[in-house]
Amino acid sequence: MNSNGTKNNKIIPACDEKVCRGFSLRTKIIVLLSLALLIFGASSAAISYKVFMDTSIEQHKELAAGVARLAASVIDPNQINEFLEKGEIAPGYFKAKIKLANIRNSTPDIKYLYIYKIKNDGCHVIFDLDTKDLPGEKPGTVIPFDDAFKEHVPTLLSGGNIEPIISDERYGWLLTAYEPIYDDEEVCQGYAGVDVSMDWLREQANRYLFKLCVTFLSIYTVLLIVALSVLNNNLIIPINTMAKATNNFAYNNKDSMEKSLEWIHKMNIHTGDEIENLYNSFVKMAEDSVDYIKDIRKKSKEISTIHNALIFTLADMVESRDKCTGQHIRKTAAYAKIIMEELKREGTYKAQLTDSFIENVINSAPLHDIGKIKVPDAVLNKPGRLTDEEFSLMKKHTSTGGDIITHIIDTLPDSDYLNESRNLATYHHEKWNGTGYPNGLSGEAIPLSARIMAVADVFDALVSNRSYKKGFPYDKAFDIIREGRGTHFDPLIVDAFFAAQESVLKIADSFNKTYDV
Repeated sequence: MNSNGTKNNKIIPACDEKVCRGFSLRTKIIVLLSLALLIFGASSAAISYKVFMDTSIEQHKELAAGVARLAASVIDPNQINEFLEKGEIAPGYFKAKIKLANIRNSTPDIKYLYIYKIKNDGCHVIFDLDTKDLPGEKPGTVIPFDDAFKEHVPTLLSGGNIEPIISDERYGWLLTAYEPIYDDEEVCQGYAGVDVSMDWLREQANRYLFKLCVTFLSIYTVLLIVALSVLNNNLIIPINTMAKATNNFAYNNKDSMEKSLEWIHKMNIHTGDEIENLYNSFVKMAEDSVDYIKDIRKKSKEISTIHNALIFTLADMVESRDKCTGQHIRKTAAYAKIIMEELKREGTYKAQLTDSFIENVINSAPLHDIGKIKVPDAVLNKPGRLTDEEFSLMKKHTSTGGDIITHIIDTLPDSDYLNESRNLATYHHEKWNGTGYPNGLSGEAIPLSARIMAVADVFDALVSNRSYKKGFPYDKAFDIIREGRGTHFDPLIVDAFFAAQESVLKIADSFNKTYDV
């Protein structure tokens, strides 16, 4: 088009203002969107309906064929002629009929089940089970072939197989499957027939169409509202700019948020209309969001501190009942941390030893003996060797601890650290060779956190004073841990423990100097 408004040497008439303004852009887009949605909805509904029908029919074909095969398997082909001739007085007739009834009653989708002998003059009834709506035909009754089956009569007379057939004749809309009953000489003596009512399909199809219509109307309404909202904005660039700022807004850390907020201020949109108002509101929202996130992070840190303090308080309450464990929960947590850091440094169990896993284990380690809260004081603080009965009570602290934490998880299901707390409480007395308790798990079937705690727990028990023993020297304790490698303990964890032996000794010495243990 040139500056004179011509194209291909033809004058393009100016648009009449009344005509151009008769249909707004909003109206045009709504009309186009409605047409597109109607076409898409109708096409999708037609395709979905066909797939639904085809799938449902195929499923019930398989059901009917399977039931027919099962019915055929319970009929002795060598008795079929006798059943046909003598009917209900034939030996074994009622026994076979009961089996057929049980098969039919196994699924509500089966309407009729019968056994026929196919002859030139029709279907000769051998069994025809009664239904609540229609009594079955007597043995020997001849039923003419339905029109839907006439083309298959030669195959049936020859004892062959036919595919399931859908018919809508004297007994209603049915899906029928026939299964031949062969004798030992592979001669067909009759057919097991199963009819599945197709009336359910009409009902399900109507419900399915109704759901499709409701879904389409809901989607159409939502899209229309969104389209109207978007069309109210006639300046795309400022909106896209703000959208980009939103998408690129970084909440990773304080510096990233400050930079993102600074970039939003630099946009400095001045349009003098609603877009500018939107921008100003957007800026305020971003500022408020940054302040809010900062406040949330501060409160989250405070909550985390309180949470950890509560865990230690709870663990201390349990430990205070045990007069001989000293700073056991703190020492075992420290040893577990050293072991995990060494495993991570070596690249052992790399997939499991994530930063979050290590943090969860450290935070939940103090709860590993929480089950002792239900162990009687007389057993918990007995100065001498426990009897078998007392030891059985003591062992229950593992499963009891797991149950306690499971109850907490039911209240706080998304707390990862609680899952590790449960693993630690339940399985820290399991052994690598499967001789531990409470479940006799072995190898890597024992959770990694529990395998780590097992080493930390035993080492601290060995070197610490107890009412029934003096703490072992470090060398003897290390020898016992080493002897348990591959039997009591995970070999790789033992290796990491000894690789970090110097750090372990520092922790042990620091607690021995600080506390009376």
